[in-house]
Amino acid sequence: EVQLVESGGGLVQPGGSLRLSCAASGFTFDRYTVGWFRQAPGKEREGVSCISNTDGSTYYEESMKGRFTISSDNAKNTVYLQMNSLKPEDTAVYYCAATYSDYVGLLGFLYEYWGQGTQVTVSS
Repeated sequence: EVQLVESGGGLVQPGGSLRLSCAASGFTFDRYTVGWFRQAPGKEREGVSCISNTDGSTYYEESMKGRFTISSDNAKNTVYLQMNSLKPEDTAVYYCAATYSDYVGLLGFLYEYWGQGTQVTVSS
């Protein structure tokens, strides 16, 4: 059974940092691209970043560049999202997702597996 489990969310003040984790099981991790997406209340889901576990290539939504960093530990079947300089507008439920393909991008419909999400709240 494929499982993606996110963790690391929480409440943080503006300007603070969080590191999200996505622990995967039930599939050959190093053949998948794993992405992070988020959805704020009343807004559509948007892509954040993704990483190919095959060759390590990454992709970021333009507005996330410089503040967010995605990384992967294939030995632990885990993808991380380091988020720095957080802003109130980063408040959302963050989801990780996986696709078994060479695709490195943020079109959500191309991802086959999704986690349940972790809440990130940026507020003073």
